[in-house]
Amino acid sequence: MTKDLKYTRNIGIMAHIDAGKTTTTERILYYSGINHRMGEVHEGSATMDWMVQEQERGITITSAATTTFWKYLDEDFKINIIDTPGHVDFTVEVERSLRVLDGAVAIFCAVGGVEPQSETVWRQATKYHVPRIAFVNKMDRPGADFFGIITQIQKKLKANPIPVQIPLGNEDSFRGVIDIIQKKTIIWNNETLGSTYDVLPVPVEMMKAVEEWREFMFEKLAETDDVILEKFLNNKNSITTEEIYNAIREATIKMKVVPVFCGAAFKNKGIQCLLDGIIAYLPSPLDIGNVKGINPRNEKYIERKPDNSEPFSALAFKIATDPYVGRLTYLRVYSGVLQAGDMTYNVRTGKKERLSRLFQMHANKQIPKEDIEAGDICAAVGLKDVKTGDTICNEHHPIFFETMIFPEPVIGIAIEPVNQADIDKLVITLQKLSDEDPTFTVKVDENTGQTTINGMGELHLEVLIDRLKREYNLQINQGVPMVAYKETLTTKTEHHEIFKKQTGGKGKFADILVSIGPADKGISGLQFINAIKGNILPKEYILSVEKGFKMAMFNGPMAGYPLDNLKVVLLNGSFHPVDSDTISFETAANLAYRNASLNANPTLLEPIMNIEIVTPEEYMGDIMSDLNHRRGQILGVDNKLGARIIKAQVPLSEVFGYVTVLRTITSGRASSSMEFFKYQKLPIELAAEIIKRVTGKQICINQ
Repeated sequence: MTKDLKYTRNIGIMAHIDAGKTTTTERILYYSGINHRMGEVHEGSATMDWMVQEQERGITITSAATTTFWKYLDEDFKINIIDTPGHVDFTVEVERSLRVLDGAVAIFCAVGGVEPQSETVWRQATKYHVPRIAFVNKMDRPGADFFGIITQIQKKLKANPIPVQIPLGNEDSFRGVIDIIQKKTIIWNNETLGSTYDVLPVPVEMMKAVEEWREFMFEKLAETDDVILEKFLNNKNSITTEEIYNAIREATIKMKVVPVFCGAAFKNKGIQCLLDGIIAYLPSPLDIGNVKGINPRNEKYIERKPDNSEPFSALAFKIATDPYVGRLTYLRVYSGVLQAGDMTYNVRTGKKERLSRLFQMHANKQIPKEDIEAGDICAAVGLKDVKTGDTICNEHHPIFFETMIFPEPVIGIAIEPVNQADIDKLVITLQKLSDEDPTFTVKVDENTGQTTINGMGELHLEVLIDRLKREYNLQINQGVPMVAYKETLTTKTEHHEIFKKQTGGKGKFADILVSIGPADKGISGLQFINAIKGNILPKEYILSVEKGFKMAMFNGPMAGYPLDNLKVVLLNGSFHPVDSDTISFETAANLAYRNASLNANPTLLEPIMNIEIVTPEEYMGDIMSDLNHRRGQILGVDNKLGARIIKAQVPLSEVFGYVTVLRTITSGRASSSMEFFKYQKLPIELAAEIIKRVTGKQICINQ
C-alpha cells in the first residue's frame, strides 16, 4: 500500500480565466497517452470542457476530474487531475476541489501575469494548505515576460518563487526551455506536435543567466535546507542534483517555495517538463500524512492514516447529475477501501446509505471500478441524501472532517415556467441544481409565491437558466437581475418578551429577557450568548431560544432581507411547569426579534465588487468618469505593457451589464474582471428608496 500511494498525485489546475488551464490539461492527457487527439478550447473539442455551454463560450464552468499516468525516473506514477474554472462566478468549483487535493499547478499568462482571479485561487489554496508549483504559459505571445511574472508572484501573492527553468527565446522566438538544475536545453519538435524533443547543452550566451539563477536558487534553498546552506557557504559546486531536487521537494511540500516552470501549451512546448515537476515536487497522500477529524461521539480529535487497513473515511466534495447514471457523488477517499455495494454512514445526517456503483471519472465519462483505495478520487452512485462537504465513513468508526464554507449569493433573478404544468418539474430541477452548486440558492416569496434564483454573478445565473432550457427542456420566463441585499443592526437594545396563550387545555408560556444588537467584529451569522446564571431555564428551552433567533434572521425587520449578523445575549427568563415547551420558547424568540430589532436602528447592506479594467490610455478619463457616476471608488491605476489597469470598488447594483457599457465606451478595446469584495452600508436615501419599493412603506432610517 505504502509503495502504491507513493506513486499517486492528486492535483488541481487553477488560474485566472484565459490563462490556459484547459489547454494545458488537454496537452497533459495527450502526452500521457490518455487522449490520441489534442482537444482545443476554441474548437469546442476539449475533453475537460464537456458541457455544451463550455464548448460554446470557450470557458470552463464546472470542475472536471480525470486520471492519467506518467513515467518518471523509470517508475509509473498515477495522477488524478481536476481542471477548475477561472471565472470568478464559478469560484465554488475551485474551493471544493482544493479542499480535497494534495497539490496544485497555478498557471499564469506570460502577458497578463498575476490577475485578479489568480490572487483569489491562490488565497483559496493557502487556506487549505495546498502546496503549489507554477507554470508561466503563453511564452510565445507578444509581450511575454517570464521574469516580470516572477516579480509579480513575489509582490502580489507574497510567495517565494524559484525558477527551475528559464525560457530560451521570447515571444515569436520562443523555442524551448533551459533546465537550470541540470544545465541543459530542451527544444520541442514541431513536426511531432511536441511529442519528441531534443536535449542539448546550454548555449554559451545563456550561461551567465543560468549561473545567476542557480545562485538565486541556492540562496532561497539555503533558507530552508541545512545541507544546502552548509555546502553553499563552503563549496557550492559540491551541491548534487539529487540534493537540489530533495530540497525543492521538501520546501514545496512545506509551502516555503514555489518552483516555476514555463512553456506554451497551445504550441506544445513545456508540458513534459511540467509533468516531471508534478511528480518531483508535489506531494503524494503519504507526504500529506494523517488527516485529522473529530469523533462525533465524544467530540475529540482523531486521525486517519492514508492506508487501506484503516477504517473507511471519505469527503464528498461535489454532486453532479448525469442523464444516464443519475446522481453522482464525487468522493476523496482518505482511508480504507470503498467497494461497490458497500453500506456507508453519513455523519451529518446520522443515516446509512448503500452505494450501488463506483466510477473513476474521465471528464463526463465513467469508468466502472469494483473498489477505490485510500488516497484516490472517485464518483459514487446511490447516495441520495449527501451534500457537498459531508463526511462518509464506516459506521462503527465514525469521523467528521472539516467541511467547506462557501460564499453567499449576491445576485438574484425571478423566474417562472411558461407552462403552468411545468411548476412541479421546475421545483424538482431547481433542487437538483442547488444540490450540485452550494452557491446557487432558490427562494420562494411567501407573500407573492414568486420564485427567485440566486447566484454569484450574471454569468452564473445565465448558465443555470440555459441549463434549465437545454438539459431539462423547461421554457422559462425571467425577470431583471436583482441585488441580494442584507440587513444589519447598528445599535444594541434590551427587550422583555412574554409569550402567553390559553386555549382551554394545555396552554403556551415562555418568558425571556434578551439584549440584541450587532455581532462582535469578524463574526457573521448568529452570535448567541447564554448569560443566565443558575438553572433558571432548562437547557432545551435555551436551545429553542437560540433556534428561534437563528430562524428569524432570515427575515430582516426593514425589507425582509436576511440579517447579516446578530448578537443575542439571553439575560433572564422563566417557564411554567405545565404550559411551557420548546415551541413556546422558539415563538417567544421570534416575537422578541420582530419587536426589538426595529429599536436597534437597522439598515441595509449592499454587495461591493472589486473591479479591474485593462484599457488603452486614451479611454481612461471616460472610464473613470463612468465609474464615479456608478458610485465607484477608484483605488489606483497601474501600467502594464502600454495599457492602463484601473482598480476600483463599485456597488453590484451599479454594474449590471457593465461589459456591454465598457465595450461601447472603448470601442471594444478594454476588458474587465469583477469579484465580490464585501457588504457595506447603503446610503440612507437609496436604502429608503429600496424599502419603499419592496414594502410600499416609508421608513425613517437612522445611521
